[in-house]
Amino acid sequence: MPDQFKTQLVVNPRSANGRTGKNWAAIEARIREHLPEFDTAFTQGPMHATELARDALRQGYEMVVTVGGDGTNSEVVNGFFEPDGAPVRPDAVLGVLPMGTGCDFVKTAGIPKPVEQAAAHLPGRHAIPCDAGYLEYTDSGGNPAARHFINITDFGIGGEVAVNVNRTTKALGGFVSFFGGILRTELTYRNKTVRLHADGRDLGERLIKNVIVANGQFFGGGMRIAREAALSDGQFEVIIMNALTRWEGLRLIRGMYSGDYVDYTKKIERFKARELRAESGDTVLLDVDGEQPGRLPCSLKIVPRAIRLKLKDPESGAHA
Repeated sequence: MPDQFKTQLVVNPRSANGRTGKNWAAIEARIREHLPEFDTAFTQGPMHATELARDALRQGYEMVVTVGGDGTNSEVVNGFFEPDGAPVRPDAVLGVLPMGTGCDFVKTAGIPKPVEQAAAHLPGRHAIPCDAGYLEYTDSGGNPAARHFINITDFGIGGEVAVNVNRTTKALGGFVSFFGGILRTELTYRNKTVRLHADGRDLGERLIKNVIVANGQFFGGGMRIAREAALSDGQFEVIIMNALTRWEGLRLIRGMYSGDYVDYTKKIERFKARELRAESGDTVLLDVDGEQPGRLPCSLKIVPRAIRLKLKDPESGAHA
């Protein structure tokens, strides 16, 4: 057996519309075909994955593997940091077994979704540096809050889509869940007035449909929203969708899945940045790795090489 990290799995049994918990015995058996030795902890509610991951790293585990969707990934990533933002264990490794609705982060990382193939990335000690985002925002109770994220944070229509998607069943999968959520939200959403600052530059006040701050390329069940984002370049790709009409928003949806939507209209701006700040007199909701934790005002900054991401050892033939 190849050398491997001391590993704890953090499993969200409610992911994949509850199928992860229901089928766990069979899933675990498939994982152990590739990684015979690991311990397991199951989440019991929101943000419990953060506590489990942090406790595991404090107890000496070298790798924490998230088993769930993008929201579970985000919670586990937060467990790699102390409440003050300091890393719990700077050499810690994140493994990902995608079992959720959207599973968008792994599309950028090059980790396959079938559990047998994803589990093949876990043995050995090959890992690459991965940036994370750090977000300060206003929570749903109006209080200052902060958290890390690994894939994408957006605000505007994206935050309202997250509310709609998370209120409904996800039994039909990521594409149908998010596509339906977008269509429902488009019927009622009104563009928001937001003031933006990027890397110290005042971008002015503008009417926006959505602003995307991307570390990964995909969100919303497969939309390639940030085709130039990279996980370890020390920058976000920022996409500003200015005041699109409802028809323009609907017209863009197809292009969002292919990544060429930016060619459809001059109302979209794209650039790289390390920091972004936004405030608004409107209620503008956030979407953070598929979850809806609060609203503007907010500030975001990149944390370069914050986490080591587990990928298959090169000699085994997988790409990084």
